[in-house]
Amino acid sequence: MDLLATLTADKPVVIFSKSNCCISHSVKALICSFGANPTVIEVDKMENGQQIERALIQLGCRPTVPAVFIGQQLIGGAEELIRLNVQNNLAQLLLRARAIFIWSP
Repeated sequence: MDLLATLTADKPVVIFSKSNCCISHSVKALICSFGANPTVIEVDKMENGQQIERALIQLGCRPTVPAVFIGQQLIGGAEELIRLNVQNNLAQLLLRARAIFIWSP
């Protein structure tokens, strides 16, 4: 868990992804559509990628990617992110995390 805390510290939005995952690509596009610039960690391109995936599983991420952290808090995967967006709550989370500074739908 300390590994994830280190990777997400001081970053408003972190997306754990795999470079060949189309759902991860969609999640990145959704976050970027708000004007946020997420930190993307491609676990399949990292030496300790399996260790990161094990840590994500311990947090309850199944599948392990995409996994989205906003304001150092695990939001979840694509389903949770889309649900927040449909409920008009995603922009507020991004604002509170200082990932974006202004939002007008």
